[in-house]
Amino acid sequence: MHDAVSTLTSPAAIALLNLGAALQSRGYHFTATTPATHQHVNQRPGNEEARSLTDIFGWSRPFRREILDSEIFELMGKANILEAHGEHWISQVRWASLGDQLYVHSRFPTSDANAVFFGPDTYRFVRMLRDHLQGDAAQLQRIVDIGCGAGPGALTAARLRPQAEVLALDINELALAFTSVNAHLGGISNLVTAHSDLLRDVEGTFDLIIANPPYLLDAEQRVYRHGGGNHGAGLSLKIFDAALQRLAPGGTLLLYTGVAIFDGQDPFLSAVRLSLVDLGWDWFYEEIDPDVFAEELEKPDYIHADRIACVALRLTRPTT
Repeated sequence: MHDAVSTLTSPAAIALLNLGAALQSRGYHFTATTPATHQHVNQRPGNEEARSLTDIFGWSRPFRREILDSEIFELMGKANILEAHGEHWISQVRWASLGDQLYVHSRFPTSDANAVFFGPDTYRFVRMLRDHLQGDAAQLQRIVDIGCGAGPGALTAARLRPQAEVLALDINELALAFTSVNAHLGGISNLVTAHSDLLRDVEGTFDLIIANPPYLLDAEQRVYRHGGGNHGAGLSLKIFDAALQRLAPGGTLLLYTGVAIFDGQDPFLSAVRLSLVDLGWDWFYEEIDPDVFAEELEKPDYIHADRIACVALRLTRPTT
């Protein structure tokens, strides 16, 4: 393991951090959209190339050197995120806003196998987490974010529970690198990043386990998108099982995921309901958004699905 600050030893990571600070000082702001919306907006006439910082670092449009001031361009070069594109350049990363924090993540389109995604699910996940923590006065000591991505869940928990140790886990080294930059940019000091397959590579129990795993079936099996199992629920089920073993007494699992609904039935809830009933633990389950990623319904794996919904599970282990 390593803490968020000490990982920023390479010149490229430091330059990426300084780039984020420079964008903040210039009032940069961008709300990350779904891939379908992103593509639609970029295909509009006049959006072929960038004319602003938002175009470059939000919409991932190619840009001409002369539209950027020298500080930003030089920091991009030092951070190794400049990619030549004919007579233009493209940023290999994006920056998205969540509250007053900027988060670096992968550029659009997120086609690389190790891409780090940030989008509408991120905002819904963080809102769910924030609502839980603001309504819960418990003095949490250990919090873990399984599959932290760019770190929005882990950073939100660390900020709202500064006395707690927060672990940000992922199998994607790029995600851990981005989380470290984002934590440093946000002034977070109680966060530790670690490479881990679920909870297998960390020890102990946790007072709060949070996760926003991928939940779609992806033909290319990209880590940020592919949930595996039946219609993408495989990873969510593994996280559920892992949490049952590693929650401390009184500890809570907050799982935000997606599920393909067939004939009005939720197969993820059906798969965990028996365990929930047998445990006798306090739990709550709801649909956060009833209809997302409609374009997936055109693919063979979802040809018989009614819809894909975003759902939230809150599960709390008794204190005794």
